Amino acid sequence: MAINYYRLKIFYFRALKIITRQLSVNLTGPEFFGVQANYTNELKFTNNESYKSIPIYQVLSTTKNNSIDFPVKLEKETLLKMYHDMISIATMDKILYESQRQGRISFYMTNNGEEAIQIGSAAALTLQDIIYAQYREAGVLLYRGYKYSQFLNQCYSNYEDPAKGRQMPVHYGSKELNFVTISSPLTVQLPQAVGAAYALKLGKKKVCIACYFGEGAASEGDAHAAFNFAATLECPIIFICRNNGYAISTPTSEQYKGDGIGARGPAYGINTIRVDGNDILAMYNATKIARDFCIDNGKPVLIEAMTYRISHHSTSDDSTAYRSLDEIEEWNKQSPVLKFRKYLEEIGIWNDEQEVELQKSTLKKFLADFAEAEKKLKPQWKEMFTDVYHEMPQHIKHQMLTMDNHLKEYGEHYPVKDHEYNEHDNIINTK
Repeated sequence: MAINYYRLKIFYFRALKIITRQLSVNLTGPEFFGVQANYTNELKFTNNESYKSIPIYQVLSTTKNNSIDFPVKLEKETLLKMYHDMISIATMDKILYESQRQGRISFYMTNNGEEAIQIGSAAALTLQDIIYAQYREAGVLLYRGYKYSQFLNQCYSNYEDPAKGRQMPVHYGSKELNFVTISSPLTVQLPQAVGAAYALKLGKKKVCIACYFGEGAASEGDAHAAFNFAATLECPIIFICRNNGYAISTPTSEQYKGDGIGARGPAYGINTIRVDGNDILAMYNATKIARDFCIDNGKPVLIEAMTYRISHHSTSDDSTAYRSLDEIEEWNKQSPVLKFRKYLEEIGIWNDEQEVELQKSTLKKFLADFAEAEKKLKPQWKEMFTDVYHEMPQHIKHQMLTMDNHLKEYGEHYPVKDHEYNEHDNIINTK
């Protein structure tokens, strides 16, 4: 009898399929460290198609808000301070941006479009919490008590700048306000912040770290190291990612293919919240809950704040080269300042008259501090040689003495009159 090999082949594969189904259910093996998963013999790729996108938490909306029972319980004074600080940042941005364009300072970065992230999160933190910022968190400093004069002294690098003119403009820092000085290299603050959070944990401090960064910074290796460090050592840190659509000129579509930055949190074992970054009340709520969780559990939280950078990345950038004016204008209608103002008007604590008065008084205050800061002398030139060593070594003293002798002979060719001269600074042992 001839064998029908075709039918035999079909029978063989059907039997194999039945056995395979049984094996895929009953397969067992060792429990590998670090994962909790079932076994299968079905070979296929895993992607995120079966996972739903992380929702965006929102409080304010484009509809009427005054009839909604918000979970936010903030005093009238706090709400007004939040709005005042948003206007203060906008005022400073406008004038200092123009100041750079006029050649009066070398560099500036505005906060337009991201005010709610800064002010909303700052309001939910305490002065004991430590801030590791990137370079678009001026509102956090302002809310914590940093004055216009201090911003201006830093941007103009005058002799009252605590950094003594050694930092680029907008690289602020304040020991008194627990705001670690900003570093230019992208993402370096993340692992530093996690290390500080681990130290707080070891010291049993009831405070947390808040670390700010952009979605572009999340593409750097330091971000992944920081996430893993924070998760495995269970550090009390809030990662606050400003996902504003662009890493300078690179859109998010070219930065990653997953579900934003928020999707990385669960992958590392970090509790994650995605927030409408243009909604200051949502930002406050998310940060408040995150802070409570960090301190109560000693574990990290990732907040992905969805927003849009209205202005250019910096004064060195022309964003119209990579995005349309129509796009910018459309997002400008979603301004977090306008959204919050609408809410304050709806609940009856703000009106047009108050708005005009606030705009006028804020501008007057800033221009007065602006004029004063611009007139201040630059730091004493010998500050170039100080603050590196506790005791100045001989080779540095020699360099300073050489420069001193050079200026005595050729000083008329240098703008020494623009620099502060302090007799006390001059009394440095140069022998």
